[in-house]
Amino acid sequence: MARTRTRRAFLRDLGLSAAALPFVLNLPSLGFAGTAGRKKRLVVMFSPNGVIPKAFWPDEEGADFKLKQSLSPLEPFKDRTLILNGVCDKVRGDGDNHMRGMGCLLTGIELFPGNIQGGSDTPAGWASGLSIDQEIKKKYQADEATRTRFGSLEFGVMVPERADTWTRMVYDGPNKPIAPIDDPYQMFSKLYGRMKDQESLKSILDDVKGDLKKIESAVSVEDRRILEEHATFVREMERELTSDDGAGLDHPVPELEPGIKTVNDEIPKISKTQIDLMVQSFAADFSRIATLQYTNSVGMAKMNWIGVPEGHHELSHNPDSDEASVEKLIKINTWFCEQMAYLARRLAETPEPGGPGSLLDNTTIIWTNELGKGNSHTLDDIPFVLVGNGLDFKMRRSLKYKKVPHNRLLLSIAHGMGHTELKRFGNPDHCGDGPLSDLT
Repeated sequence: MARTRTRRAFLRDLGLSAAALPFVLNLPSLGFAGTAGRKKRLVVMFSPNGVIPKAFWPDEEGADFKLKQSLSPLEPFKDRTLILNGVCDKVRGDGDNHMRGMGCLLTGIELFPGNIQGGSDTPAGWASGLSIDQEIKKKYQADEATRTRFGSLEFGVMVPERADTWTRMVYDGPNKPIAPIDDPYQMFSKLYGRMKDQESLKSILDDVKGDLKKIESAVSVEDRRILEEHATFVREMERELTSDDGAGLDHPVPELEPGIKTVNDEIPKISKTQIDLMVQSFAADFSRIATLQYTNSVGMAKMNWIGVPEGHHELSHNPDSDEASVEKLIKINTWFCEQMAYLARRLAETPEPGGPGSLLDNTTIIWTNELGKGNSHTLDDIPFVLVGNGLDFKMRRSLKYKKVPHNRLLLSIAHGMGHTELKRFGNPDHCGDGPLSDLT
């Protein structure tokens, strides 16, 4: 369907400022949003250092399965959950398993030779190919019907400032890692405008509230509701970010590994804020692809808020006979699962703008890890837990594979997002018969 007006002309005719752009361009009744119908969305969520298998994987296969302790927060979404056991990272080459587990997780291809030394293996560099989220992004951005303002958004939670193979899982191409944004202020600024600094944060709505008033008469009743909700969210987020009723996000925490931002004990607050920003970005159709990276491969977060003062990676190296460490690792992974459940709940309670159902009806969250198990550093049985209906996979199932290469799952994800012409991804030797045939 041809457009009868350009964005620039529309803004000019109504006398709107450029600052109003993020609020209005994707309202369905204006005709600027993508017109391809259903909007499929993808979120890849990462947490590090493997899992405790006995508390993670269901014993049963099929639809009649019970969620173990680590996955128990997903009980409200069991009908929308798909658990894939036996998916393995078959990529080998340079780097240790933590490095390959991270750099090859979404790329499915070897790391370049490099000078980053890890473990007892050969040193390595960046991944030699792009990641599946960016492959899908390029597909979407090439089509005006699915193009969005940002294409993809990379959220982080306490990701170290250093740039190395352990801290990057998203790649725009060979040797092109993309750093996640783990400061909510920076993400807020990216989404809604520039801010000089956190202390002097001024209200964006003060600049555009007149513009929002002008546009009310030019949109449908439904779009007016979306516009009001969007503006309310931004106002509340600004209030949250500028409040001084606590320690804020930047109080120093002692004894952290080099490069970690001094916000360890604020991880729960940062996680919630980043998730809320992500959900709002989907509702505004700023992007349909996002990643959410908690710390990094070999992550050393100290989860004092759940009674775990030791570093995560340190605990993950302890033997299975150390029952105290095992219980703490189970608590850690349960907390990560709670974050996935919170994201699912926020998506489920947010109506799909301009369409039926909720955002979760059109979004799939994939929670994964760089290792299958921490103390063995295995790349077998990499956790892949999916929630939501964006990929049109058959949900409410526990599936058990026999060491299937994860490249085939990456292909399945691309096909689920509509990128069906993609026949191979990453190292073609690990693509076998193509996408997994039993997911749909």
